[in-house]
Amino acid sequence: MANNGVPATGKGLIVSFGEMLIDFVPTESGVSLAEAPGFLKAPGGAPANVAIAVARLGGKAAFVGKLGDDEFGHMLAGILKQYGVTGEGILFDQGARTALAFVTLRADGEREFMFYRNPSADMLLRPDELNFELIKSAKVFHYGSISLIVEPCRSAHLKAMEVAKDAGALLSYDPNLRLPLWPSAEEARKQILSIWEKADVIKVSDVELEFLTGSPKIDDENALTLWNDNLKLLLVTLGENGCRYYTKHFRGSVEAFHVKAVDTTGAGDSFVGALLAKIVDDQSILEDEQRLRGVLKFANACGAITTTKKGAIPALPSESEAFTLIKGA
Repeated sequence: MANNGVPATGKGLIVSFGEMLIDFVPTESGVSLAEAPGFLKAPGGAPANVAIAVARLGGKAAFVGKLGDDEFGHMLAGILKQYGVTGEGILFDQGARTALAFVTLRADGEREFMFYRNPSADMLLRPDELNFELIKSAKVFHYGSISLIVEPCRSAHLKAMEVAKDAGALLSYDPNLRLPLWPSAEEARKQILSIWEKADVIKVSDVELEFLTGSPKIDDENALTLWNDNLKLLLVTLGENGCRYYTKHFRGSVEAFHVKAVDTTGAGDSFVGALLAKIVDDQSILEDEQRLRGVLKFANACGAITTTKKGAIPALPSESEAFTLIKGA
């Protein structure tokens, strides 16, 4: 056991599958895109953020996805490498651009998105292009739902999941709902739930819980409508109210750390990366409530720190930063 009952970061490989893109963030908070005087480029994409979050904590991470064979695509691949994420699963598409998103930061730190993907390189990943050796060596395979929106990427996603599962990986799913990217809310709900029973660990936000269940109630009864017996852990993150956890044998909540939030981008990815880094070598933690609570407290600390700086990746914490927050609380 390391600090505060939190296990050491595992050495097993965590493979993150999906999109990496560039967010263009206004230089001023609380203005619309049209009013923004300028934009800063911020690398992002939830699965890529999770991979970097793992690497920042000293874990072993790889990213699988497709980028445009353009300056932005090579810049993003370079950032993954710089943070120590294995790049053997990265492909470049000659015919399509790296995805872009313009993000408005509202005065309260929440975000609105405008996407440029018509189509972007990540959407064009084909099953036959996947690095199966890399995927088979994953102890944890993590993914979102944006890669389910269109073919051929959807088929690549389903194939990668199947290969990882057959090789014995723990499957981790964070739907990471981005409604503007889906043809309709109905389609989003249907597709997000279409792979629900495959995952071992699922994390949803309070907003996603509301969206997927169609009920505004953020309580155990509503959360448990998302439970199925293939799951080992269901998590609902509640922002400044911490998180709730559900397993076959126990359930409960872990409170958040209170910090001055500047930008919520990447907080959920930081939380997931921290959780996965701490359970990759010892999945029995998922059946031991006391140890799981210690890991979730650590994950909450990582999520909280990520909100204190602008942009997702520069804000992802090291282990020592997380322990400093935990000790100071």
